[in-house]
Amino acid sequence: MTDATARPSRPTSLRVLVYSDDPNTRRQVVSALGKRPHPDLPDLEYVEVATGPVVIQHLDAGEIDLAILDGEASPAGGMGIAKQLKDEIDPCPPVLVLTGRADDAWLANWSRAEAAVPHPIDPIRLGEAVVALLRTRISS
Repeated sequence: MTDATARPSRPTSLRVLVYSDDPNTRRQVVSALGKRPHPDLPDLEYVEVATGPVVIQHLDAGEIDLAILDGEASPAGGMGIAKQLKDEIDPCPPVLVLTGRADDAWLANWSRAEAAVPHPIDPIRLGEAVVALLRTRISS
């Protein structure tokens, strides 16, 4: 018999999808965040993806806790993919878009992404945004 008031167990890891057609951008994101960006969070497990259809496949399967999408990726940009994810996947995990410049944050807002960080990738700024999004994910 289980106790109905028992809290669900904390995940042992969180899956973060990193999308970019540029392997260097994916590597920068993973390197900037590391295995555990904050002691309050479980370890991160990365899923690196180079094409839009594979992003959709992973998120549709419900196996991702956070998606980081490169807005400068080609041929499918991260903002367009973010908008599609938010329109088609329910519930959709949080999305962070890497923008070409800080002034493009309004485009990330249009895509319904919860956060935006500009290129070049600033590890501190990216880490703060990711930690905030993952905290809301594990508290819900």
